[in-house]
Order: sequence, then C-alpha cells, then structure tokens
Amino acid sequence: MATQAMAANTEVKQKTIMSKIAEQIQANMKTFTMILALALIWLLFGYLTNWVFFKPQNLSNLFRQMTIVSFLAMSMVLVIVTGNIDLSAGNAAGFVSVVGAYVQAIMLPPLLVNMAIGPRGWLVTIVSILVSLLVGLVIGVIQGGVIAYGNIPAFIVTLGGMLIFQGGILGVTKGKTIVPIEDNFRLIAQGYVPKQLGWALGIIVAVAIFAGMLWTRKQKREYGFKLPPMTQDLAKGAAFSALVLLFVHIMNQYRGIPNPVLLMAVMAMMFVYLTDNTKFGRYCYALGGNKEATRLSGVNIKKNIFMVFVLMGLMTGVGGIVLTGYVAAGTTGGGAGYELLAIASCILGGTSTMGGEGTILGAMVGSLIMASLQNGMSVMNMDIFWQFIIRGLVLVVAVYIDVLSKKRKA
Repeated sequence: MATQAMAANTEVKQKTIMSKIAEQIQANMKTFTMILALALIWLLFGYLTNWVFFKPQNLSNLFRQMTIVSFLAMSMVLVIVTGNIDLSAGNAAGFVSVVGAYVQAIMLPPLLVNMAIGPRGWLVTIVSILVSLLVGLVIGVIQGGVIAYGNIPAFIVTLGGMLIFQGGILGVTKGKTIVPIEDNFRLIAQGYVPKQLGWALGIIVAVAIFAGMLWTRKQKREYGFKLPPMTQDLAKGAAFSALVLLFVHIMNQYRGIPNPVLLMAVMAMMFVYLTDNTKFGRYCYALGGNKEATRLSGVNIKKNIFMVFVLMGLMTGVGGIVLTGYVAAGTTGGGAGYELLAIASCILGGTSTMGGEGTILGAMVGSLIMASLQNGMSVMNMDIFWQFIIRGLVLVVAVYIDVLSKKRKA
C-alpha cells in the first residue's frame, strides 16, 4: 500500500510539473514562437550557406548589423505601445549622422588646426557625440511637442519629419559624402572589446543574473506572491548565463565583442528597467491599452506622449552616432528605410499595432530576425529584389499571426 501511495504521489507531482510547464509555455507563447522562428532561420541559412553563416566572423558581423535598427526599435516599442508611430526615425538618424560627420570633417578642423593630433582627435570625437545627441534631443522635443500639445497625429508629424530630414541630409552634405571621420569616432562602431575584458563582463553578467533572480524571489516573498520552485528559477538563470558565456566565447573566436553590441546590450537593459520598473513605463502601457481610462486615473497623457518622443529623439541620436562610425562617413542615403526595419522588428517581436502590448526583449529578437534574414541572404548572394520581397512577406505573416492570436483570445 505504501509503495502504491508513493507511486501515486510521484505521478501527481509529475502531472503538476507538466501542467506548470504547459502554463509557462502558454503564457510566453509569443516569445517561444519568436525563438523557434529565429532558430529555424539560422538553421536554414546555415544549411544553405554550407554553414558559413555560423562562422564567428559572420556572427560578429550579424550582431553588429542589428545594432542601429535595435537602437531605434527600443524606443519605437514605447511609441507603438502608446498607440503612435514614428516614420521619421530612420531619416532622423541619417540627419544626425551627417551633422556629426560635418562637425568632424568640416566645422572643427579649421578651428583646431594648431592643436596636437592626439588631443584634437579626442576633442573632435567628444564634441561630435555631444552635438549628435543634442540634435537628436531637439528632434524629439519638437516632434513630441507638436504631437502631444499640438494635437496633430503622429503619423502626419513624423511623415512630414521624414521629408524634412531628407532635405536636411541633402542640405548638409550638398549631395556629397562627408569624410574623413576621426579614428577615435570609428571605434564606437568598428572597435572590439578586448577578449579578457569580454570574459570578465560575461562572468559579471552571469553572476548578476543569479543575484537578480534571488532578489526577485525575496521581493515576491515579502509581498506575499506565490513563488515558483527554486529549481525552476535556477534552471532559468543557468540557461541565460550559459547563453551569455557562449556568446562571449563565439565573439572571442573572432576579435571580441563589437563595441556597438556592448552598447546595445547596456541600452536594452536600461529600457527593460524603464518599461518594467517605473511609473513612466507602466503609464505607457496603460495609455495604449485604454487612453480614456488612463486619463480618468489622473495620468498626464500629453506629458507621457511628449516624453516618449523625446526618448525616441535621443535614440535616433545614438543610432546616428553609431551609423557615422559604422560607415566612417556622412552619406546622403544614411538611415534610409531604418524606421521601417525598426517598426518591423517591433511587430515581429510581439508589439501590437493596436498599442498596449510589446516588450523590449521581443523587439531585440525581432531586430535579430530581420538582421539574420538580411545577412543570410547576402551570404547566399541572393538578388537584392528577392531580399526585399522576403522581408516584406515575413512582416505580413508576423502581423497576420498577431491578428489570429488576438481573435483566438477574444
């Protein structure tokens, strides 16, 4: 009898564990679907490119390629979550890029002609970064002010902004590429983290993952929330830590972690904290979910929309800086189409076009999917027109799946 009781208890426990796993999968279906889609895309390109796609050099290039779009996608999540859109982000980043290049190559050199080369390079780089961020901030303030306080739809304002920045790019460049760019500035997008430092950062992140897990459990316990089994949290922490260390290992097989990828990771963590742990982030989701109810709750809707677009402007500044360092020039076509890639990344990552739903990590995975498609098709030497067609089809399919999931929930 005792043996039968023990067997029955074991069976009940197994069923409970399986039901909890099923609940976790159901609750995070979009995340699992994205990860599965990314894995299938990588395996497909690996097979079609005779596994050249998985070489450390190509993977390093892949993650570098996704950074500029990722910077725009992070802030675009908040824009879309609040029920708005920004069609000017790509050209705004391009405008910031040519302004930064103009400061370095044309404006400052005559003023610093008597300064030693070393100090001059650092001064030019610092001034260019500050000017670029300031230009991005001003763009966000102007567009956010017109949208939030002028009550003009974001679609119209940013569509006009897209055209204005296109003209601004041509005006600054005079139709020509602006060169040269300071070597120090190029390191922002073309440099690498030393391998030893990369390992140190990877270990620190792995330790931080477990520390964060323990802190979260403590907070939940204090507020009386039901805690998942410790083994489950430890398994999650171990999985994420292993991914971080594997990433460092792969990057170090080439030249180390690219500088813009490290910057992207830091910015992503800041945005995750902003959306998940601040009133501003919660208000953004509430605003997108039900604007009228949010207003009646006493939330300053105009101020929040204004701040969302100010943040978007700052991120176009960051994207423009990395773009300048990446191409080592200010070009007339810089940033063109990046806003569409950022929007696509958000939607692929689960951000709802109706507002109120979306995550930063989802947008990062979406950016990686879009970059993987572009990188893989380029490695295959696929005709450029097919690349555009396939990326467009992927976006339409992603939106269709989102619509179907909402109908199923309804």
